[in-house]
Amino acid sequence: MDAGGAGGGGVLDPDGARERLAAWKGRIDKMAADTRAMSDRLQQLRVTATDDNGLVEVTIDSTGALVDLRLGRQTQRVAPEVVARTIMSTIRDAKEQVADRSQEIIAETVGTGSPAARAIAERVGQQLRGPDPVAKSADDRRGWR
Repeated sequence: MDAGGAGGGGVLDPDGARERLAAWKGRIDKMAADTRAMSDRLQQLRVTATDDNGLVEVTIDSTGALVDLRLGRQTQRVAPEVVARTIMSTIRDAKEQVADRSQEIIAETVGTGSPAARAIAERVGQQLRGPDPVAKSADDRRGWR
């Protein structure tokens, strides 16, 4: 067992320690740069979606906020409740697209190998998609709602 003899790379090997420290710093620097790139790309993300009938066009940002809404002329010939449902449905579709694209950006920039990256991707998906429609809350299971 070598405790730092010449060329042994043990705990008393200053050159080996410097190399390990430099490698660690390189990984940290890359992680910081990747995280900045992810953040920049997510901040710039916008998705525009249109319903199949061309009644509604919505633009959603990376947080799921509605940043633009355009109504087609044909909305004047459609019942207001249909227009309202179409708006809400198109917003949900756009949020789904933003969630998918956000998760792609996360995978492309920071990867999916680390627990932190997986947690970020999961949180983004939950924020944009909402709670899992299949999963029920404890109150729902008890019949309280």
